[in-house]
Parts: sequence; C-alpha cells; structure tokens
Amino acid sequence: MNTFKRLKEFYWPYKKFFISSMLFLIVVTAITVIYPIILKITIDDVILAGNSSLVPYIAFGFILLMVFKGFATYYHQFLGDLFGVRAVYELRNALYKKLQYLPFRYYDNAKTGDLMSRLTADVEGFRFFLSFGFAQLLNLVLIVSFSFSIMLYFSVPLALVTLASMPFLILTVYKFDKKVHPAFKHIRKSFGRLTTKVQENISGMNTVKSLSREDFEIDNFVDKNSDYKNKSIDTSNIWAKYFPIMELIGQLCVVFLLGYGGWLVIQGALQPGELVAFFSLVWYIIGPLMNLGFIINTFSQSKASGERLLEVLNEPEDIRDAEQPLETPIKGHVQFKNVSHQYNSEEELALHNVSFEAPTGKIIGLIGATGSGKTSLTQLISRFYEPNEGEILIDGRDIKEYSLKTLRHHIGVVLQESFLFSSSIRDNIAYGNPEATLEQIIEAAKRAQAHDFIMELPDGYDTVLGERGMGLSGGQKQRIAIARSILIDPSILILDDATSAVDMKTEGKIQAAFREVMTGRTTFIIAHRISSLRHADEILVLDNGKVVERGTHEQLIANESGAYRRIYNIQYQDQHAFQQRQLGVSS
Repeated sequence: MNTFKRLKEFYWPYKKFFISSMLFLIVVTAITVIYPIILKITIDDVILAGNSSLVPYIAFGFILLMVFKGFATYYHQFLGDLFGVRAVYELRNALYKKLQYLPFRYYDNAKTGDLMSRLTADVEGFRFFLSFGFAQLLNLVLIVSFSFSIMLYFSVPLALVTLASMPFLILTVYKFDKKVHPAFKHIRKSFGRLTTKVQENISGMNTVKSLSREDFEIDNFVDKNSDYKNKSIDTSNIWAKYFPIMELIGQLCVVFLLGYGGWLVIQGALQPGELVAFFSLVWYIIGPLMNLGFIINTFSQSKASGERLLEVLNEPEDIRDAEQPLETPIKGHVQFKNVSHQYNSEEELALHNVSFEAPTGKIIGLIGATGSGKTSLTQLISRFYEPNEGEILIDGRDIKEYSLKTLRHHIGVVLQESFLFSSSIRDNIAYGNPEATLEQIIEAAKRAQAHDFIMELPDGYDTVLGERGMGLSGGQKQRIAIARSILIDPSILILDDATSAVDMKTEGKIQAAFREVMTGRTTFIIAHRISSLRHADEILVLDNGKVVERGTHEQLIANESGAYRRIYNIQYQDQHAFQQRQLGVSS
C-alpha cells in the first residue's frame, strides 16, 4: 500500500465522496445479507408452518428493500466513480505540469510513447482501483463479516466446519498476488515500449518510406508486439494455475456444508430454512473470496501503474529557481567564464573551458563541425542544461540568480528543426506572446519573410496546420518559427542554423531583416554557411568543445592556416566550381 500512501495527496482531498460511497455500500451489503434471512423465514415460518397469510407482507417488504437498495447502489457507484475521476484529474494535471518543468536531461533518454502510456493507460489503471477496487475490497470485508456473523448465529459448529478450508483459500490468494504483481509490471513496461515504437514509426513515416524500410519496421513492431503478447500469456498462465485451486477450495466449503448441515437437519438440530440460508450465505463468502483474485489483479495493475507514475513525479527537477530569484529586465551582456559541460559521466566533455564575452547588442557567430559544441553553448545560456564547471553571467549576474521565466522570456531561440503546433499560423507565431495584436504578428512575419506565402494559404493567418506543421515546407516552418521568436522582442536572440532550410535568396532577405531585428540585441548565430556569419562582431570557431579561433570575418580569413579559412576555402571553392558548371551548361 506504500504506492497509494505516496499518491495520497491526489485522492485524499476528495475523501468525502469516498466516505459517502462507502456508507451507501454498507447499506447495500446489509440489505444483501438480509435475503437469506427472508428465505429462512419463508421456508420455516411460512411454508413449513402453513402460515400463508404472511406472504403478502414478506413480498411487500422485499420490494421495498429492493427499491431502497437500488437507490443506495446508484449513489454508491456514482460517488465512488466521482472520487476516482476527481482524483486522477489532479494526478493527470500534476504529471503534465511535472513534464513541463523536467529538464532537457530527462527528455534525452525518455521515450515519447512510454510517457504517453503513463499519462493515459497507467492513470486510467490507477483510477479504476480508486473508483471500484477500494469498494470491492470493502464489500468483500463487509459481506464476509456480515455473512459469517449470521452463520454463527444460526449454528456455530456448522459455520466452523463450513469455513474450515478458508485459510487455505486466503493463502492461495496471497501466493497469487506475489506472482501476478511483477507480471503486470512487466506488461506495463512492454506496453510502453510498444506505444513508443508506434509513435516513432508514425512520426518518422517519411523516412521509412523514402528508404523503403516498411518491412523492417513491420518486423520490429512484430517483435515488440510478440514481447507484449508473451508477457500477457505468462500472466494468463498465472491466472489459469491459481483460479482452479481457489475454485476447488471454495467447492469444498459447499461439500462440508451439505454433508454436515444435512446431518444436523436430520438430527433436528437445524431447521431446513436455516440450511437453505446457510447455503446462500456460504456463497456470499466463497464468491467474494474467489473474486479476491480479480480484486488483487486490479490492485496489482493499479499498483504497477502507480509506481510508474511516481517515477515521473519523483524525477528531480535539477534546474530550478533560486529561493529569491531576480525578476529584473535583462539587457543582454553575456559572459562565459571557464565553462565546461558534460551531458553524462560516460560521455566526453561537450564544452571544455570556454570563456568569452558578448557585450549588449553585439553579434556572436558560432561555427564548427557537427558535434563541436555550438548548440551546447547556446543551450547553457537558456539554462536548458547546467554547466559542470565555470560561470555564465548575464548583465554581470550569474544566470542562476534569475528566475527561469524571466531569463527565458528575454531569450528568443530559433532552432534548426522548427516545431509548430496543430493550431493556426496566427497562434503559432503568437505562442510566446499571446497578447500580440494581428498587426504585430503580421509585422513579425514580414520581417521573417513569411507574410507572402502565408497570404497565399486558403485562410491566411487563420490557416490551421497539421501535426508538427504538416503541409508546409521546411523553409516555411523555419520562417514561422523565426517570426515567433521576433515577436517576443527578446534581449538575447539565438539562431541555431535558423536559415538552413531556406534557399540562398530567401536567406539573404531574412538576414537583411535580421540585421534590423538584431539592433540593440545580443545575438548568437550558429551556422554552417560562412555567408550567415560575415557581419558578426566576433566569430568563435569550435572544435571538440573548445574555442580554437576567434575574431571577425576579416581577421579569421587572414589566417591562412586556421580552421575558419579552411571552411571558407571549401565552401567558396565548391560555390565557384558550381558556378563554372552552370556557365558551361548555359553555353
């Protein structure tokens, strides 16, 4: 029950619904165990005694009990379900909120499909036990207690003989729980892997089809599905092994009842009606105890689900606000002092002893081979990750002193892979500034060279995009993302290869617009094209996490043996060769 204790904060505030539901359940159970007593009275006091005048009264009383039980059952089930629904509403909100604040480090290893499984199937599994499992467990305790008490009232010896095999049934149920809980935990994990495979396949369908890997993906899915099937079969085997044993023990109770109870009736120590009542009562005990396997099954599934949910809720939020964070506006003076960064202890340093200064309003270019640390450097500015060593200052203060909201509100980031939401273009551009007017949105789009193609769409700025911006080209998505970043009016602008998906002509227009946007803003430009960096105030050349060169474009070009000059030669020699080929074709 430790899992339920740790999740108590989500369901205990709604205990009034649970308690009310349980009170109605007590009424329902009490009425249920009255049936055998009515049977006993009907047989012994009416039929055998020949007192038929009592029949109308018994029938009318029975009808009243049924009506009252119907009302009690309705409120018991409704309030119980309300208890579960309200609780998981808070739990689901807490999980989603937690996911919003978990650091990038967590998402580096997390699987989307597995997280979706936790927020859907696992939350629902936990809710089912809150709504019905607790009630079934209490119902079992109540009906067994009430029934056994009435059986003792009728005949203590018969009650003890009849229920002599109950300890064996309870022991079997306990062993069943020990086996079935780990099995359900394995099923949950397997289901998470299965949903992850489906999610990845659908998201990467273009890649799958372009490389004709449909058969490979089918085989991969079949493997995951087979694992889920096998674990489900293993769990079914546990059920198949233990349920016949539980049923056999339950049937032994009936054998003892009929044998010893029949002998007591013959001896005159027990009335026939009491034996019939006993027969009904013993099934009120055997049925719930046999159903205990199903209750334990439900409990085991919800416990396994709760453990997976707690894994998310207990995940540490490494990057948090200071106790008294700064809310002051940021001008944009950035300093790196001997900064080193490592994503995990098993990998090499992504950044090694990096130091530089970017005064307010200056443009810093970052260039280097893939994996050289360009993106890692800019991600540290926004505190997406924390450096292992060194300090990062903005306006002379450690970035840890600023609140995350303030810090990131003043930093506009345009990533190489632009993500757009399944909403209108207008909402996508205004995502970081929901209060922006349409005129401001249009102005931002014009600066990003996006206005013209937006107006060509059926509904213009009200055009609703497909998932992840489906229906737009890579360049169009990038330009919308650039407009989104421009609209928040940041003090620091980070362009992570933001024009890689547009053509040279459009790139020139965007860069011309950016020069106006960059005025007064500290800007970091990550690019592979030297043409994107020529106007930077300082260019940092990175290699294996180290700054190997720095200077203006002209200064770096002058160093003929430098890394920047080698990149320049490669790019412009290729461009010159391409132009020569084009001239040859045209002539």
